[in-house]
Amino acid sequence: MRKLLLFAIGAVIILAAVFGAYLIVKSNKKTKPEVAKVVKTVFVDTVKNSTVPITIPANGNLIAKDRLELYSEVQGVFENSSEDFKAGQPYKKGQLLIRINSSEYYASVQSAKSDLYNLITSLMPDLRLDYPEAFPVWEAYLRNFDMNNSTAELPKSDIEKVNYFITGRGVQSAYYNVKNLEQRLSKYRIYAPYDGILTEALVNKGTLVRPGQKLGEFIDTSIYELELAISRTFSDLLQIGENVTLNTINKQTNYTGTVSRINGRIDQATQTVTVFVEVKGKDLKEGMYLEAQLEAKEIPDAYKISRKLLVDQSEIFIIKDSILDILDVEPVYFSPKKVVVKGIPDNTVILSKSVPGAYAGMLVKVNKESKTTDVSNPTE
Repeated sequence: MRKLLLFAIGAVIILAAVFGAYLIVKSNKKTKPEVAKVVKTVFVDTVKNSTVPITIPANGNLIAKDRLELYSEVQGVFENSSEDFKAGQPYKKGQLLIRINSSEYYASVQSAKSDLYNLITSLMPDLRLDYPEAFPVWEAYLRNFDMNNSTAELPKSDIEKVNYFITGRGVQSAYYNVKNLEQRLSKYRIYAPYDGILTEALVNKGTLVRPGQKLGEFIDTSIYELELAISRTFSDLLQIGENVTLNTINKQTNYTGTVSRINGRIDQATQTVTVFVEVKGKDLKEGMYLEAQLEAKEIPDAYKISRKLLVDQSEIFIIKDSILDILDVEPVYFSPKKVVVKGIPDNTVILSKSVPGAYAGMLVKVNKESKTTDVSNPTE
């Protein structure tokens, strides 16, 4: 009886514990709060297709179009210049850049001139007797012969016998020998071919100059060229004479250049074509870094958007009844920040700023400050 009593008491305790646990669990129910739907606010544009100009960005350094590298063809001591022969020194057209001492060579030129004069003088008696019709012409030539100026051209005769006589006596050879010496004598002086500035000076007064030695560099500061490397894709779209907008790095100064030359060869390594833009300006300096905007062509019925708005390189988000949707587009041209696309119908509402986590079917709210963007005259 004792065992049965203990067993009955244990069973009652277990049943009471199970029932109590059941009541506790049943009374611990919590109501789940309703999740509020978050509607993101987006910025939009209303598309108006137009003709979009394709602008190719490029950059380079200015190079003087007219450059004179000064080399010596003769030997002698550098005597003087009309100005200080130093880098940065400006010269006017016709001013003396370099004078090399030519005293010794000048004496040899005068000696050759004297020989020519004496040779012609020795022929005068024969000309008076044998060819009296040619004598006055040669007599006038001797009378005007100037040892201090360049030798004048020999008289020409229509009489063939006179020409044979003059040539047979060596007058022609002596004359061209003198002209050759005079030509070399002129190389002892170098004159400025145009208004410009000396950018490099490698010799000083009193320096012994040797043939083939570089003396300096002289450039024309009135006109420069900008060498640009353009992708071969747009090389056939550029024409000589087209205007190009140039600006400095800080965008504070703008210049207008003109396409002057286009290289006919494509660089095999970079697949680019070299384009030369001619530009003028008082503030320009050789070596200045400039950025160029080349207008390659115009694309009709297109729209320009930020590259960040492209999805998978060929889709964009549009808005229909406050819900995002996907639209397939045709990218035409990519710039560093923008992309020109076709295939967007007019008056389509698209995102103007990317939305993190956006997906098709997402509910959005349009910001009232969004404005319609007109890309008929884009700045980038």
